[in-house]
Amino acid sequence: MSHNDYILTLSCPDCTGIVYGVSGLLFQAGCNILDAQQFGDEQSGRFFLRVHFDLGQASIDEVRAAFSQLAQRFAMQWQLHDARRRARLLVLVSKQGHCLNDLLFRAHSRQLNIDIAGVASNHPDFAPLATSYGVPFHHLPVSADNRDAQEQQIIDLVQREQIDLVVLARYMQILSPRLCQALAGRAINIHHSFLPSFKGAQPYHQAHARGVKIIGATAHYVTDDLDEGPIIEQDVTHVDHAMTPRDLVRLGSDIESQVLARAVRRHVEHRILLNDHRTVVFR
Repeated sequence: MSHNDYILTLSCPDCTGIVYGVSGLLFQAGCNILDAQQFGDEQSGRFFLRVHFDLGQASIDEVRAAFSQLAQRFAMQWQLHDARRRARLLVLVSKQGHCLNDLLFRAHSRQLNIDIAGVASNHPDFAPLATSYGVPFHHLPVSADNRDAQEQQIIDLVQREQIDLVVLARYMQILSPRLCQALAGRAINIHHSFLPSFKGAQPYHQAHARGVKIIGATAHYVTDDLDEGPIIEQDVTHVDHAMTPRDLVRLGSDIESQVLARAVRRHVEHRILLNDHRTVVFR
């Protein structure tokens, strides 16, 4: 990234002149476009654009003011992001730590443009892991009697730590509609891709018993509809008859970690735009 670069994302009804208007505005302001990706969806009739540009000597306030006028003309939904800013994450986890461990390492090694501001869990198991990376750990036990209060603690954490993205890294609790709405558009979940076929405990063992030949993982935004939010990233790998349930669990853990990391990357780099219940994901 250059010294003073920003990312513009927008969606609007598709028509002629959008790219011309955006690029012309940036040119007139003295900005330099570093990368641009676009997509016109014939089905929804909407246009999507992501522009990564260097601000040059221009003022971001001047660019924002000029763009607000263009946005009104084309009925745009738009955002401007400082590309240099590291996103602040809160990671929620239960008793499976592979995704948490992967994110902590990627953050520590600067493979992702993120700072993990905290790890919260309904179990104490991964406090030493978080502490080893210098990340605050919050033990938030949950039961039927304290669920509302526990979720309020999560909301308070998000507000106090100015969290940009909440990541459910194998957090095995169903979020209430209230919490889902509080985190709308800024919470990502990861799960195996057997749903809805193999629900409940030990899904990889269930899959092995059925002789499946493909396993995978899905990362999506959290919504009120359990495990049915807009999909961000998916991947699969082939398995065969010689593999044990333990082999499937090992492979599944690898895929879940990789898919979740890619989804987090797409989000913090502002590459995802919502298209109704689907996503446009620029690579």
